[in-house]
Amino acid sequence: MAVFGAILFLALTMVFYQRFSHDPEADGRERGESVVAVEVTSVERDSIRNVRAFSGSLISQSSFDIVAKAGGQLSVLGVDIGDRVERGQVIGRIDDEPFVQDVVQAEAEREVARANLEEALSSLELAERERDRVRALRERRVVSAADLEAAEAGVQAERSRVRVTEAVIQQREAALLAARLRLSYTEITANWEGPGDYRVVGERYVDEGATLTANQPVVSLVDLRRLRAVIQVTERDYGRIQVGQSGVIRTDAMPGKSFEATVVRRAPQFRESSRQARVELEVPNPRERLIPGQFVRAQLELGRVEDAVVVPRDALVRREGRQGIFLVESAGEEERETAVFVPVTAGYTEGGRVQIVEPEVSGEVVVLGQDLLADGTPVRVVARRDAEDWRSGLVSLDGRLEVR
Repeated sequence: MAVFGAILFLALTMVFYQRFSHDPEADGRERGESVVAVEVTSVERDSIRNVRAFSGSLISQSSFDIVAKAGGQLSVLGVDIGDRVERGQVIGRIDDEPFVQDVVQAEAEREVARANLEEALSSLELAERERDRVRALRERRVVSAADLEAAEAGVQAERSRVRVTEAVIQQREAALLAARLRLSYTEITANWEGPGDYRVVGERYVDEGATLTANQPVVSLVDLRRLRAVIQVTERDYGRIQVGQSGVIRTDAMPGKSFEATVVRRAPQFRESSRQARVELEVPNPRERLIPGQFVRAQLELGRVEDAVVVPRDALVRREGRQGIFLVESAGEEERETAVFVPVTAGYTEGGRVQIVEPEVSGEVVVLGQDLLADGTPVRVVARRDAEDWRSGLVSLDGRLEVR
């Protein structure tokens, strides 16, 4: 098997060499040099943006837990994951029998306090009558001053008793309100501040029949229509990102779709561990196609250059440690086309395009076949790529690339 593979490899090598290396009828053989077939495109002047991509995740702007305000056995839980919950909706109930008994007892204690008040008021009335009688007798010198003072003290004592009884009634009223409030806590209600009339159940923590303690989470609610993308940016990009700046969000869950986003928060400090700062982008999600927790890629425009010299990113090559491009030039009486290597300094990159900062270049640049080129190599142009094609990364060949 190995022998057969070796024979096949040698045969293919000979076919490739005969097809693509040297053609005995070509002009290049007569000159003693090879001509490389290349594809070219025109160097353009156009605006180019510095669009940076950042990875992050989505979070809901409103996410919270609904907790049980009272302890007890969960008798009813009427929602599950994915259900919509309206503002003020009762989503569950705790067994209320102990709380009902507390209310009954508090009501009974209040009635006892009211009865005590009636008794105290009656005693006060009798004491006032007795004082008035003693006062009249004192005016006629029938009773002593000590008797009048005793009557006055009796009235004061009864008045104090009335005030104490009234305070007890207020105490019993407060206890009754507290008992009724605890009874209302047996209804687990979804309430929140802020916009939006409904939320969606994101997590269900307990099931019916569970014994709950006060402040134990029952379900979590999230707002799917208002999301935020959280990204981390480095020092290099931090200063170019401002609150209010527009961006685009994409996710692998929906390839080919993009969502508008706006920078709403920018952390005022960098984490020492990563040297990155947190940036949040608001992402409207009215159709609820995006889900909190999804991995996303955010694209932000951090700069723009108008009337820049741009070439396809594929045109960039490295020769002897230098980055550059190959331009096609015509020379000699036969107007031979040759490839000229030009070292360049690249700037912004956007999609399939790259900015050439320096030097100023023009003409046609090689975008396919440059791996076979050196400075001064003769070339033959077999295809020209339109600007719209290399902006989108498409390739249009008018002929087969080959070496002659």
